[in-house]
Amino acid sequence: MDQPSPEKLIGMLERMMLVREFDEQAAVLAESDRILGAVHLYCGEEGSAVGICSNLTDDDYVTSTHRGHGHCLAKGGDPKQMYAELFGRTGGYCKGKGGSMHIADLDLGILGANGIVGAGPPIAMGAAFACKYQGNGTVAVCFFGDGASNQGTFHEAANMAALYKLPLLLVCENNLYGEFTRQDRHQTVADVAARAAGYDIPGVVVDGQDVMAVYEAANEAVRRARAGEGPTLIEVKTYRFYDHVGRSFGRLKRDPEEEAYWRARDPIQIFREQLSEQGVLKEAAADALLETVRARITEAVEFAESSPWPDPSVLLDDVYTEAS
Repeated sequence: MDQPSPEKLIGMLERMMLVREFDEQAAVLAESDRILGAVHLYCGEEGSAVGICSNLTDDDYVTSTHRGHGHCLAKGGDPKQMYAELFGRTGGYCKGKGGSMHIADLDLGILGANGIVGAGPPIAMGAAFACKYQGNGTVAVCFFGDGASNQGTFHEAANMAALYKLPLLLVCENNLYGEFTRQDRHQTVADVAARAAGYDIPGVVVDGQDVMAVYEAANEAVRRARAGEGPTLIEVKTYRFYDHVGRSFGRLKRDPEEEAYWRARDPIQIFREQLSEQGVLKEAAADALLETVRARITEAVEFAESSPWPDPSVLLDDVYTEAS
């Protein structure tokens, strides 16, 4: 693996900061009823999305989940259009009709976030089939959670991808909880990656709080995929800092020691320290970078709130079927 340039490393940190600040602000906006509907926050998991997507091009594809803001931004999504979508405005990616859980940008290969658990693997497998059929060296990445790894859709997609050696990365973001249920209470395997053996494909476990560890694992998986060597299952061990929906509604009871352990392993802070130790980006420069990101978030929210509401006359536009 070629070592990323200092510029790329700084760009990765900036994107991680953007993901964090986007969702922290989304939480505030939801709590103040400036945006409506469920908001599933990605805070704490930034190393996964950025580590994976930093190996991709705009021509590669990703499918996402209900907790998908991080994937969209890591792939290059525009926070202005994303916030506008959360606000339900016409300036949003889906013209305000998709909301938080259904953001897509086909120009960037973002095939869409999805509110249905386990819905992504078959879509990503289909995209990977198209990549192989076209022979253009592109790959597809499917992000999903530990809970989704119990769904038949995951196993069907993994089986077909292995059978046809499709250029697919199956990325399980194991944040230890399927909604409100700990992983050890909904499956017997400690590592979801162990399930790769059933399909004779590589299964890799990686520390999701170390973005460079994720980057390196994804780099090898992408290399294999582009070379026609088939899919890889990457299990990213990570942790969501907040509740299933929003920051906290008090429904998820977690061990305080567990929370403290993972909070101390904040992927952004770990990466900042790594870059500082390597002489790539000193703390003062990292602080300045964060302020730039926060200014960008403020501008994005202003854009979203100033974007028009959809006219009722367009309600059925872009809808595949309608009642007769």
